[in-house]
Amino acid sequence: MNHHLLTDLLEAVAKGHVSVAQAKSRLEDLAMEDIDYAHIDHHRSLRKGFPEVIFGEGKSADQIAGIMERMKVQEQVILVTRVDATKAGEILARLPDAVYDPAARMIVWQRQALPKTGLGKILVVSAGTSDIPVAREAYLTADAMGNSVETIFDVGVAGIHRLMAHRDALEAARVLIVVAGMEGALPSVVAGMVRRPVIAVPTSIGYGVSLGGLTALFGMLSSCSSNVAVVNIDNGFGAGYMASCINQP
Repeated sequence: MNHHLLTDLLEAVAKGHVSVAQAKSRLEDLAMEDIDYAHIDHHRSLRKGFPEVIFGEGKSADQIAGIMERMKVQEQVILVTRVDATKAGEILARLPDAVYDPAARMIVWQRQALPKTGLGKILVVSAGTSDIPVAREAYLTADAMGNSVETIFDVGVAGIHRLMAHRDALEAARVLIVVAGMEGALPSVVAGMVRRPVIAVPTSIGYGVSLGGLTALFGMLSSCSSNVAVVNIDNGFGAGYMASCINQP
């Protein structure tokens, strides 16, 4: 339940379009709803400005669809992360108005197209093509949260001239998300070029001593650029969410 839906409900009661009993029924699960295998935090939209996001790994298609069906009653948008294509197909069979992005492994449901309320533009940059799935997760998250988002892919330090061709876009962004695996150098380079906050996302892409993203993580945490903050390995969702928090009024 977000502020907009709550206001609409209260106004409908005041005008006599909705009875007190009907409103009471709709508000009974305002804070939390227990559906046996999940306690759905319906209050999160009021408390934090965005609804609970469903982490798909470890949940069955039936569980995810069940949570989404209950959330649809009270929300304008629902995000589900880390969903494989097979599971997504089962979920969309029950919720055909949702959309699945196979690269990001995300499901997005929207009641209607949401307005862009961000103060500026969020730019998502990936070092390599192999980093795009994590970058797409960041993109879809920030987009669903009401931001104008653009992307630049495959501009890593192995061919740094590719990044320089996008200098204007880098400087125009209000928040930047930079996604990189291997040695994780790109966020430091980008942060050294701009005055805006850079959210660095290490990915698990790389050979042996990349250690599943630990090398990139350590490199980003050790950045000498002072406008870099770092999220967890492969956590595009966290980066998109934090970028939105910075960009929203």
